[in-house]
Amino acid sequence: MRRLTHLVHALGLFVFCAMAYAGPPVEGAMEKQSTNWHAIIMFCIFVALSMGITYWASSRTKTTSDFYTAGGGITGLQNGLAIAGDYMSAATLLGLTALVYGKGFDGYLYMLSFFAGWPIILFLMAERLRNLGRFTFSDITAFRLDQGKVRTMAAISSLVVVCFYLIAQMVGAGQLIKLLFGLDYNIAIFGVGILMMVYVTLGGMVATTWVQIIKACMLLSGGTLAMLLAFSQFGFSFHTLMEKATAVHTLGFKLMTPGGLLSNPINAISLGLGLMFGTAGLPHILMRFFTVTDAKEARKSVLYASGFVAYFFNVIFLMGLCAILIVGQNPEFFEGGTVGGKLIGGGNMVAMHLAKAVGGDMLLGFMAAVAFATILAVVSGLALAGASAISHDIYARVIKKGTASEASEIRASKIATICLGFVAIILGILFEKQNVAFMVGLAFGVAAAANFPVLILSMFWKGLTTRGALFGGYGGLLSAVAFVVLSKSVWVDVLGYKEALFPFTQPALFAMPIAFLLAYIFSKSDSSARAKSEISAFDDQYIRGQTGFGASGASKH
Repeated sequence: MRRLTHLVHALGLFVFCAMAYAGPPVEGAMEKQSTNWHAIIMFCIFVALSMGITYWASSRTKTTSDFYTAGGGITGLQNGLAIAGDYMSAATLLGLTALVYGKGFDGYLYMLSFFAGWPIILFLMAERLRNLGRFTFSDITAFRLDQGKVRTMAAISSLVVVCFYLIAQMVGAGQLIKLLFGLDYNIAIFGVGILMMVYVTLGGMVATTWVQIIKACMLLSGGTLAMLLAFSQFGFSFHTLMEKATAVHTLGFKLMTPGGLLSNPINAISLGLGLMFGTAGLPHILMRFFTVTDAKEARKSVLYASGFVAYFFNVIFLMGLCAILIVGQNPEFFEGGTVGGKLIGGGNMVAMHLAKAVGGDMLLGFMAAVAFATILAVVSGLALAGASAISHDIYARVIKKGTASEASEIRASKIATICLGFVAIILGILFEKQNVAFMVGLAFGVAAAANFPVLILSMFWKGLTTRGALFGGYGGLLSAVAFVVLSKSVWVDVLGYKEALFPFTQPALFAMPIAFLLAYIFSKSDSSARAKSEISAFDDQYIRGQTGFGASGASKH
C-alpha cells in the first residue's frame, strides 16, 4: 500500500510537470504564447510542494475525524487563514478583477455582497456550528430530526451547491493553464481534475487545510505586491487613478457609479441575498468550523477570515482599476494587437496580464502559481465537502445506519472524490465561456435557498419538524435550481434557446421565501407523535449549542 501511495504521488507530479511540455500551443482560439519558463518552474514547484504536503498528511490521516476535520486540532488563526483561502477562490482573483476591469464600481458592490455574509456567521452561527456538528452541517440539521431522511436531503443539496461552485474553479483553472502553457482547454481541465483527485484522496482535511493556509499567504502577498507595483505608476493617488481610468474607459464617469448591476433592482436584491446568506450555506465553509478545538476558536476563525477577506477585496478593486489603464491600453495583451478587442486568454485573465505588465515574467509566474494554488485548494475543499456528504451522511448514516467501520467510510469517501473529480471535469468543459464570478454567484444563490433556511431554522426554531425540514429543503433546492436552469445564464447561454423562461439571473429572492414558507407550513401542520418528540428535543439541542456540553473535542496530534 505504501508503494502504491508513492506511485500515485509520483504520477500526479509527473502529469502536471509534463503538461508544461505537452503538445503545440493552441492556434485560432487564442494567439500562440511564448514559453514563460518562470511561470512553468514556479508552477511545477507548487505542484511538487502540494504533493509533499499530501504525502505528509497521508501518514497522519488514519481516522474519519482526521480525514474530514483534521482531528479538530486547528487553531483559530490557522482556520481563519484556511477559511479565507477557501473563500478567496478563482472567482476572487480572476473573476472579480475582470468584473472591476469591465464594470468598475459594480464590481466593488459585488464584493460587498460577498462580504456581507460574514457577520451572520460570526454572530449567529459559528459557536453553535462547532458545538452541534461533528463532520458535516447535516449533523446539525438532523440533530433532533429523522437521521435518514434529513441527512439525505442535506447531502443532495450540498452536492448541488458543490457542483455549481466547482464550475467556477474548473473554468478558472482551465483558462489559467491554457494561457500559461498554450494547452488545449479540455486537456488543462482534465489535468486539474486528476490532480485534485490524487490530492484529496490521499491527504484529506489535513492536506487541504495546510495548503489552504500556505495558499492564502501566497495570495495575500502576491496580490498586494501586484497592486502596489501597479498603484505606484499613479503615484499611489486614488484621485489620479480615477481621473485617468474614467477618461479612457467606455463607461466614462459612470465607471465609478452604480450601473448595470443595479439597473434591475430585483436582480440586485436577489444577488445580494444570495451572496449574503449563501456564505452561511456553503458546505466547504461550514465544514471548516468542525476543524477547530472549541467554540471560542470557531469565533476567532470567522474574525480572522473576515479581516483577511476584507483586505483582499480592496486589493482586488485597486488591481482591477489599474488594469483598465495598464492592461486595457496595451496592445500586447489583445489578440491581433487590437486595443479594445478580445483579451488573450479570455476576460478572466486580466489579473495575470496585470502581473506581467508590472512585474514581468517573474511576477506572472508567481501569480500564476498562486492562482493555481487557489483553484487546487478550493477544488479540493469542495471535493472533500461533497465526498463527506456522500460517505458520512448517505453511506455511513443512511445506508449503513451508523454501523459502517471507519475504514469502509474513508474508502467510500475516496471513491466519491474520484467520481466528483470526473463530474468537475465535465462541468468545466460545458461552462467554458462563463464568467467565473457570475458562476459563483449562482452557487451562492442555491446555497442560500437550499442549505441556509433549514440550517438556521434547525438551530433557532423549536417548531421545526422532519416533515417541515424536508419540504423546506427540497422546495428551496428544486426552486433555486429550476430558476437557474430557466434563466438566461443556462437556458440561453448554455442550452442555446432564444429567450429565457425566467426573466431574472439570480434565484435567492424567489427561492428563499419558498424554502422558509414550506418549512413553516409543513412543520406547523405536523401533529404526529414524532413531531412532538422532535419539538421537545429542542431544549437539549439548545443547551448543547450554547454550552458545548457533549461536543466532540480535538484529537491530539
